[in-house]
Amino acid sequence: MVSTMTKDPAHLAERIGGRAAASPSPSAPGRGVEEDCREFGLRIARDGNWFYHGTPIGRKSLIRLFSSVLRRDGEGGYWLATPAERGRIEVEDAPFVAVELTAEGAGPGQRLSFRTNVDDIVAADASHPIRVVLDGATGEPRPYVMVRDGLEALILRPVFYHLVERGETKDGDFGVWSGGAFFKLGEASW
Repeated sequence: MVSTMTKDPAHLAERIGGRAAASPSPSAPGRGVEEDCREFGLRIARDGNWFYHGTPIGRKSLIRLFSSVLRRDGEGGYWLATPAERGRIEVEDAPFVAVELTAEGAGPGQRLSFRTNVDDIVAADASHPIRVVLDGATGEPRPYVMVRDGLEALILRPVFYHLVERGETKDGDFGVWSGGAFFKLGEASW
């Protein structure tokens, strides 16, 4: 892989931003891409913090730009993709973190909306499901919500507790309603 070494993430953002402006919805990684398989030196930590060559990126505007061209391929790899180039990035868990929950209504008519660390708002529904995976080592739940195109947000523990407070039992499962769909959070015996 070719490394794209620049000391300043703003330089990388300038390159990506200029190319992203040409087409706000680039095709899936690999189609129509002139330059390919670069290693951008970006890492998204499990807590949602972004790093560039090991240094935290503090400018939210840069993170928002990078997240706007973030894609996931069929093998589960993460890429920043523009019509002109794409580069692989490392994601420790999920590329986004759900930091806030807003609930409207109750029961099957309830609408649960999550705000991510990049200020995207996503309402849980059949197209944006909530799923819970149990950690193999600890048995603790790791909840996620689909944000877009195979990109999920890890739901932070305090947000998950708020979600659990909205839960109810249905057919032996404990879960929540949102957008007309029921999402299982665990067994009713919790």
